[in-house]
Amino acid sequence: MTQHTSEMRQARHHVSRPVLWALLAVFAVCNVVTSVSDLPVLVGMGFGLLTLACAAALIHQHYTARRR
Repeated sequence: MTQHTSEMRQARHHVSRPVLWALLAVFAVCNVVTSVSDLPVLVGMGFGLLTLACAAALIHQHYTARRR
């Protein structure tokens, strides 16, 4: 049971890493656009937090994979 769960986690990391990189790029561009435009500051902060969350998830995956 533990080995199956471990294999599922490894497969999920391989799938989610490219998705996280794509989301990181999209959210960073949205953050730049909202910073330059006249949109409310909270919209820009939201995209900034989403960008930070994607970066944190990628860092976590990097260090988790490195320990194995």
